[in-house]
Amino acid sequence: MMRIAGLAGFALIFATGAFAQQADQPLLRGEKAFGDWKADRPGVRRLLKPEDLPKPDMAESASNGGGVTDRPEDAKPKLPPGFSAELVASGIDSPRVVRVAPNGDLFVADSRANQVRVYRLAEGSGKPAQKSIFAKGLTRPYGIAFYPPGDKPQWVYIANSNSVVRFPYRDGDLEASGKPETIVAKVPASHHWTRDIAFSPDGKTLYLSVGSGSNIAEDMGAKPKGGVEEWAKTQPLGEAWGAEQGRADVLAFDPDGNNRRTVATGLRNCSGMTVQPATGALWCVVNERDELGDNTPFEYATAVKEGAFYGWPWYYIGDNEDPRHEGARPDLTGKVTVPDVLIQAHSAPLNIAFYDGGNFPADYKGDAFVTLHGSWNRNVRTGYKVVRLRFKDGKPTGEYEDFATGFVISDDEVWGRPVGVAVAKDGALILTEDGNGTIWRITYGG
Repeated sequence: MMRIAGLAGFALIFATGAFAQQADQPLLRGEKAFGDWKADRPGVRRLLKPEDLPKPDMAESASNGGGVTDRPEDAKPKLPPGFSAELVASGIDSPRVVRVAPNGDLFVADSRANQVRVYRLAEGSGKPAQKSIFAKGLTRPYGIAFYPPGDKPQWVYIANSNSVVRFPYRDGDLEASGKPETIVAKVPASHHWTRDIAFSPDGKTLYLSVGSGSNIAEDMGAKPKGGVEEWAKTQPLGEAWGAEQGRADVLAFDPDGNNRRTVATGLRNCSGMTVQPATGALWCVVNERDELGDNTPFEYATAVKEGAFYGWPWYYIGDNEDPRHEGARPDLTGKVTVPDVLIQAHSAPLNIAFYDGGNFPADYKGDAFVTLHGSWNRNVRTGYKVVRLRFKDGKPTGEYEDFATGFVISDDEVWGRPVGVAVAKDGALILTEDGNGTIWRITYGG
């Protein structure tokens, strides 16, 4: 007994020391926080503020994409001390969003294959005990949500690029038992096609994110019919017009698809949404615009405020005016909502999940994980990792911390591009990446 107690004490000391070592790492601010994959490692903390934004420099804009290579045999995510990653599946065409059913099954959108996969893991393991194709013949599926919220959903909602459909669902279904029912039709699908969905905690509202149809509304037209002043009188604050009307928005519907309304505007591409368990607030992660330089503008994660305008295409991160739309909307000055957590420009945040499980250390509870798919519009690669957003008393501190790194091999090669993230029923963190089509299960063992 003494020996067991001694080992337990040693493990506790080791774990405490490891996390203290992480906490001792300096907080990088301002320019020092700007990303470089070579400096990424678990525990590195960053804090960016609106005043840290460099001035736009279109001449500096770079094209540095591609470079995905085969995953080396022993490659896996690099994690903080005490954490480990287990490979669940590989060779998937395009694993994107992952969501967890109440019974613990993993639903994964395989977007390029136009299908949704299901994995049922063996207890306490990353090894699938069963796997299946839940639904085929979809159109670039991405977002997945169970309705009604709670332990006994009756439907699985799936966001295609051009619609939202739902399938009947009973606990444990590995294959859809009926045909899809279209709930929201005629969603514009060009350019940014990733449509995420989420339900309010009371199940009365279906949220849908619709990204912009362009980088900076190049095809929108200079003015709407009747002029900007008349347009602004009848539209949500900051609503775009022409081909961009109803895009770069978060929309809301009743669960049956009726009663469409606009929640917020000016979010260029909210590619991931979730509801914060502690507050019930809807959160988005947003890909901002390109071609303004290596470090402008910042990407962000934010609680979505009802009626808020987040800037696109005229402004970004508050009243910073895009020079390509200079003087176009002076009426919006002072009306742009500043996001909650600012992230290195061009990191490409794709998904977000709040940690409410029981496997990780207690100080992770209530924090959020965000996947950064990785840059193409930056001279030095950034992103290609999973970061942890820090919260205190349910509110974001603004800091984010590297959690899972190691996906970049060199300046020219990457093997992994993180996309989906979710908390499993047993408290493990589930991660998808579409560079090599893998799914990972991350656990803490002390």
